[in-house]
Amino acid sequence: MIRSNLKAIADEAGISISRLSAEINHGKETVRKMYNDDMERYPRELLDKLCKHFNCEPGDLIKFEKDE
Repeated sequence: MIRSNLKAIADEAGISISRLSAEINHGKETVRKMYNDDMERYPRELLDKLCKHFNCEPGDLIKFEKDE
């Protein structure tokens, strides 16, 4: 299963969903969904903005966990 790691990254950086969405100029609801690991699809534009903001790779933002 694919999981979002945005909450851990944002929490480590001490940044809220509201502030993050404003800083990357992306819709708060979409950022909230990714933060809460509640997304079906990960928009390329959002991943691009987050990677630039946190200076990371897409693999840092989303993780694969094997189903047991």
